[in-house]
Amino acid sequence: MSLNRNEKATVVTDVAAQAAKSQTLALAEYRGLTVAHLDALRKQAREKGVYLHVLKNTLARRAVAGTPFEVASESMVGPLIYGFSEDAVAAAKVISDFAKGNDKLIVKAGAMGGKALNAEGVKALASIPSREVLLTQVAGLLQSPIARIARVLGAVAAAKGGSAAGAEEAPAAEAPAAA
Repeated sequence: MSLNRNEKATVVTDVAAQAAKSQTLALAEYRGLTVAHLDALRKQAREKGVYLHVLKNTLARRAVAGTPFEVASESMVGPLIYGFSEDAVAAAKVISDFAKGNDKLIVKAGAMGGKALNAEGVKALASIPSREVLLTQVAGLLQSPIARIARVLGAVAAAKGGSAAGAEEAPAAEAPAAA
């Protein structure tokens, strides 16, 4: 089904708005995928906050014109699915992970921070832990020294508390004997 001029303008506007708030673009060729596979891929993308869309390449080029993703325009050839994400690794991770389980989806290219990425660059980006995992790791690193200090102080307090209790019991035991 062909789009009329107004519908094309709407698609370009929607994709441009998504590109403006995204950090990463990942492109993959979907030739040979069934509708069920595409639905599964879209479901995974929605769960990760990735805007995944099959677009005509000419409309995609117009949408990314003037954005940091314009560097990927040369790679926009063939039947492609476009993944935009606000999280720096989410789009690359969704597409790369799905491509591992389905040989029909082929990672082609991407863009991040105004730099074009080849297929290997997108896969390398996908291997970086997600933002949530990195924040958890940082929180664990920050918490570790504090937890150690708390354990040491607790051990010192227990040691002093044990000797202080023993010291208080000793004079009480001597008092009846002296009387």
